[in-house]
Amino acid sequence: MTTPPRLTVEELKADIVAGTIDTVIVAFTDMQGRLQGKRLHGHYFLDHALAHGTEGCNYLLAVDVDMNTVGGYAISSWERGYGDMMFDLDLSTLRRTPGQPGSAMVQCDLSWLDGSGPVRPSPRSVLKAQVDAAAELGFVALAGTELEFIVFEDTYEQAWDGRYQGLTPANRYNVDYSILGGSRVEPLLRDIRNEMYAAGATVESAKGECNHGQHEIGFLYDDVLRTCDVHAVYKNAAKEIAAAHGKSLTFMAKYDALEGNSCHVHLSLRGSDGAISFADSAREGGRSELFDHFLAGMQATLREFTCFYAPNINSYKRFQSGSFAPTAVAWGTDNRTCALRVVGHGAGLRVENRVPGGDMNPYLGVAAMLAGGLHGIRERLELEPAFEGNAYASDRERVPGTLAQARDLLAGSQVARAAFGEDVVAHYVNHADVELAAFNAAVTDWERIRGFERL
Repeated sequence: MTTPPRLTVEELKADIVAGTIDTVIVAFTDMQGRLQGKRLHGHYFLDHALAHGTEGCNYLLAVDVDMNTVGGYAISSWERGYGDMMFDLDLSTLRRTPGQPGSAMVQCDLSWLDGSGPVRPSPRSVLKAQVDAAAELGFVALAGTELEFIVFEDTYEQAWDGRYQGLTPANRYNVDYSILGGSRVEPLLRDIRNEMYAAGATVESAKGECNHGQHEIGFLYDDVLRTCDVHAVYKNAAKEIAAAHGKSLTFMAKYDALEGNSCHVHLSLRGSDGAISFADSAREGGRSELFDHFLAGMQATLREFTCFYAPNINSYKRFQSGSFAPTAVAWGTDNRTCALRVVGHGAGLRVENRVPGGDMNPYLGVAAMLAGGLHGIRERLELEPAFEGNAYASDRERVPGTLAQARDLLAGSQVARAAFGEDVVAHYVNHADVELAAFNAAVTDWERIRGFERL
């Protein structure tokens, strides 16, 4: 199999000495799913950071989307002095920076300066804890994320200045699977695909989607940590490359009244020896007993873990009947009306979680799926029969309809506390509280239009 180019430490050293690389980005993924970090001069990176890492303020895991310092976080506050945390380089993530000539990048874990261990609420740490939990049971986890975005002809600066209203989509009509529609933005899509391949990601394809200007670029199923690392790099790169083309794009879950941006997540387990764990041709549906327990655990925890799948106020606008975004907590075989869809067969048998939107933090969403499934395995939860028909019209439990509902479900979840720890749950409950407080204090255009004259 052809593999994309991977950047080794030896190649990086040679490129820096030769002057073909002069900048190294050292970054981690924050609560909002964004890359945060520093650009280091290449020779400084070789002489200092390569061996010792670097540091950054711990407020980066205690801010809102506007980078405002907010209260309620145990790990970082004015009272604690907003000290530093270590950026610990994971050199297995070393890659050329997509869309940035002369630049390389490396992703990091976060740890405390006193050596007391990892910063546990860091999204990558949350996922690694679940990877370790799976390993204790003899499994490795594989995942793929299908991330949609909407492309606009306007630059990001024009979009900001216009308050994100009246933007011109790159396609004026539904271009789902349309080759002609994809051609309209192929120069941009091609650059994203090729830049990500050059950065070591195995690119599958690009396709049009339903909303005007909406597209998707997919990457090959991989180890869950590598999948999430690529996901975070890709979201950042896609925006930077769009800007270089004089365009903008958004991953927000629901931009307008048409179809939202989804991020369907496919997940499976294999034995630590590579053995197929989810398939059993002797059982009904070809599913192993282990898979049934895993899927039952995901379904049982879906509502309690929705905060990790849908972390923002806007996330919940996707969940509309007949929208291809789920409303019912049900599973089905190749049934896109269900929250959980079983697809594939044999080695490719897997579960697709259709709840997350394009705004999901990949580490937290995949960690939640893995934690729920492992809970099902440990407790040997029984799987109900597959749902057949239109789940939108069913009487099944519903996916939480607001962030406030999801926040309360997470706060009250004993399974979440057992899986992630009290500190992690408290951290992300506070994240929801911060978002809710900000939204409840805002006056929206909808309110002005509805009430300025007529109320």
